[in-house]
Amino acid sequence: MTLLKDKVAVITGAGGGIGRGIARCYAREGAAVVVAEINEDTGVQVERELKELGGRALFVRTDVMRKEAVQGAVRAAVDAFGGLDILINNAFVPSPNVLLEDKTDEMLAQTLNSTLWATWWAMQAALPLMRARGGGRIINFTSIDVEVGAWQHADYNSGKSAVVGLTRSAAAEWGRFNITANAIAPTAMGATFHKLAAEVPGFAEKSAAARPLGRSGDPELDIGPVAVFLGSEMSRYVTGETLHVDGGLHLPGYNSRPPHVPVREY
Repeated sequence: MTLLKDKVAVITGAGGGIGRGIARCYAREGAAVVVAEINEDTGVQVERELKELGGRALFVRTDVMRKEAVQGAVRAAVDAFGGLDILINNAFVPSPNVLLEDKTDEMLAQTLNSTLWATWWAMQAALPLMRARGGGRIINFTSIDVEVGAWQHADYNSGKSAVVGLTRSAAAEWGRFNITANAIAPTAMGATFHKLAAEVPGFAEKSAAARPLGRSGDPELDIGPVAVFLGSEMSRYVTGETLHVDGGLHLPGYNSRPPHVPVREY
């Protein structure tokens, strides 16, 4: 397959879960991939996997909490592969699941750094490189949690809401450079899913049943192809959109109120 032949992509958080699934799809479609990942073991492993699939790949240890690290990952695309065509901002650093009134300033700062700021830094670093190539594709990640106001995720919801605003701003302002900017709101069987499935009896079955399609998503088979579409010429006239890739979960939504929290406390 050659939908991304000769394209160069930077994918943050590509060492596992959705990021890894997308990276594998990109390698199959002919893209060179910078695996921007903080975990050296998984990053090296994914680089190896992509090369085994016949792709070009480079692991770059990247802490998205640090501006210099994010910029370095973007520069690595030029140093290793000669340019940059696609930027995928997938990585984030989770905070403890606690109620809004118990979230600290430090939790909010950490979440904003790894979502909004990391995306901001990467996009600004990518702009001149994409302009030099005559255009590009930016794919950011948001979440259904924003839409349902997911409990215990107030900082995450705030950061991902901001990412949507940033995506739309880039779509409006950078279209003049032939750059598209879109967001994906995914749900898939990543690390968190497998952890909960192992710890909570019936979680996997309940999660699948909540979706109109009746199954949970696979990072490589379900999320990856949508990222390929948004990174390819097939989406050349699509920008400023948020695509739900969740088996239809956004239709019914979900109730995330913890069972120990009373409905009324007044």
